[in-house]
Amino acid sequence: MHKGMVLILAVLIGVMVAVPAALVSLDRNDRPVSSIRVDGGSSASSLDSGPEVKVYLSKEKKMETFPMESYIRGVVAAEMPAHFHPEALKAQALAARTYIVDRLSRGDFSDMAKWGEQAEKANVTDTVNHQAYLTDNQLKEQWGDHYETYSARINQAVAETAGQVIEYQGKPIYAAFFSTSNGKTENSEDYFSEKYPYLRSVSSPWDKASPKYRDRKQFQVADLVDKISQSTGKQVAVEASTGGDWLQVTQKTEGGSADKVQVGDQVFTGRQIREALQLSSADFTFQLSEGIVTVETKGYGHGVGMSQWGANFMAKQGKSAKEIIRHYYRGVELGSMNTYLKKN
Repeated sequence: MHKGMVLILAVLIGVMVAVPAALVSLDRNDRPVSSIRVDGGSSASSLDSGPEVKVYLSKEKKMETFPMESYIRGVVAAEMPAHFHPEALKAQALAARTYIVDRLSRGDFSDMAKWGEQAEKANVTDTVNHQAYLTDNQLKEQWGDHYETYSARINQAVAETAGQVIEYQGKPIYAAFFSTSNGKTENSEDYFSEKYPYLRSVSSPWDKASPKYRDRKQFQVADLVDKISQSTGKQVAVEASTGGDWLQVTQKTEGGSADKVQVGDQVFTGRQIREALQLSSADFTFQLSEGIVTVETKGYGHGVGMSQWGANFMAKQGKSAKEIIRHYYRGVELGSMNTYLKKN
């Protein structure tokens, strides 16, 4: 055989071997969403994997069991707009998973009894008392024609963070989150009763672009006083001669919200006034004119932990989910939920 023929044959054989190998390589790199890992760790679990979470569905008044990552999908979809930036959705998935892993690891579900006998068998409700959760059927109804697109976005965020939780000194954190800040978040003890070292007041200037940043409500003086009295159990006396001094914020928190509020002869916390008047936030001001009280608020939610709109704007500026988490939760790291829960 001529040397030229030998060379051609060798090249053909090489091509026959190389092409299938290249196709296999391409196939391995074209991984499904459920096997992608955001931090370069081991491949993530599918949405049908993980420890079971028993959820009490409040409208149906029944308990259903879901795999961990499927549950997180329903929480992220319920708690954050699906059109948010992927890195913000990942941050939400991390916070949601951390919340339920902490709850499951502690094993205290005594608060479920108030929802009835069926709820006592569950670990968590689908309400904001724990974390909002939507079933797949509910999502199909809510998203309509956007179901496939939004599902893909949420699924990817969950899969790329699967099994990961937020830790502080080797323990899952209380991963509080809310919609929109007034420009700063709150120290936990300024709204809740407990002080958490990782829930500190931090700047969140991006929130000013949120559609929920400002709100306004108006009340008749008598109606406002009545609402506060009924909600707090304290009878408020307002002297007609006191002018506008009877209603004012007398002390603010580090995050800029109302801390102490004078209403007539009583002093309340900003949280008490917010809940009594069903205000968007505890950062509010009063204006009194001709028997009408105008209450203007900045922000939406309790203000502790991660701002969802802040996270979205951070992500749009190029920040990763990990950077978002470390901004809103100080001194934390990412760890594995398997440290706290047994695998099924």
